[in-house]
Amino acid sequence: MKVPLLYSYRNLWARKLTTLLTAGGMALVVFVFATVLMLDAGLQKTLVDTGSEDNVVVTRRGAGTEVQSIVDRTQAATIESQPEVALGPGGRALVSKEVVVLISLNKRDGDKPANVIIRGTTVTGLALRPQLQIVAGRMFKPGSNEIVAGRSIAERFGRAGLGESLRFGGRDWVVVGVFDAGKSGFDSEVWGDADQLMQAFRRAVYSSVIFKLNDTRAFDSFVERIGRDPRLTVEAKRETRFYADQSETLSNFIRILGLTLSVIFSIGAMIGAMITMYAAVANRVAEIGALRALGFQRSAILLAFLAESLLLSLVGGILGLIFASFMQFFTISTMNWQSFAELAFSFSLNLRIIVTSVIFSLVMGLVGGFLPALRAARMNIVDSLRAA
Repeated sequence: MKVPLLYSYRNLWARKLTTLLTAGGMALVVFVFATVLMLDAGLQKTLVDTGSEDNVVVTRRGAGTEVQSIVDRTQAATIESQPEVALGPGGRALVSKEVVVLISLNKRDGDKPANVIIRGTTVTGLALRPQLQIVAGRMFKPGSNEIVAGRSIAERFGRAGLGESLRFGGRDWVVVGVFDAGKSGFDSEVWGDADQLMQAFRRAVYSSVIFKLNDTRAFDSFVERIGRDPRLTVEAKRETRFYADQSETLSNFIRILGLTLSVIFSIGAMIGAMITMYAAVANRVAEIGALRALGFQRSAILLAFLAESLLLSLVGGILGLIFASFMQFFTISTMNWQSFAELAFSFSLNLRIIVTSVIFSLVMGLVGGFLPALRAARMNIVDSLRAA
């Protein structure tokens, strides 16, 4: 004979304040847990969305980032001539030879400096990133000292807005446009003409070469060919993989720190649930004896109290997820430990995080409620009835 689930629900409802406090503690833990997962997912989504599966990024072997990479003009020309490179209108190779440097800019709130990526690109480079759209002003003119700023940079950094000017590389650069790259990593960059930026920073080499594959399946053959070419000291990655790798160090730090805090907080929440359930057992000794006298088995009593604890944790988990979902409206910025540049990204909630958070809350309820439920199931019928 099984104890109806409604029995567990009514017992929780009868102790509204205790139920609310315990569920609130669990909700706080689930909120922290889900927020950490959302932060990590938002970071990875921002950088993965930066790239395209059809684009290839070529950098110096072992460089890791474009800032640390050097690709000389001879190597860039060799890459441009490879048969896997797609051709555009007029038979022109869809290749962009780019330079990437870091400069320090002051934020609008408090003049706190941070590193910002300056990307020197080409008209082809713009065509390779169709997700980039000018939302204010216009695109820079090639061969000029004009630049365009990502939405995040224009909003967060001083003198980076439309119509303002920045001074770096010994020149004054006019911001003629603000672009939106769909909340990708490009939103945290400033773009200008590659040749002009190379002259300003006295650079004779490129940082990277980006090109579009004529067939996405041709990537492996390209990698194999350049690996055999003794003239080339470069490595190639799909653009999606390249930017995903940029998040690895920061993502691991967020995940480890967040999960450590979640485990610590969850111990407190499980202790709270255990105390609540022990109190429920102590207050219902006679009730438990009556249930046993009516023929309910020990296993039924055990499952009834476990169900009560699981319902409690489920309520806490749902509340925690509801509060965590509002974090999607916030954007934060931090330093990307791979590129050492400022990166803005948002919290991202998905089905995997929802399911993982609910399972996490149920595990807390199961662990916190098992011992009290076991105690209730092992009570002697006669002793329990005498307690009445």
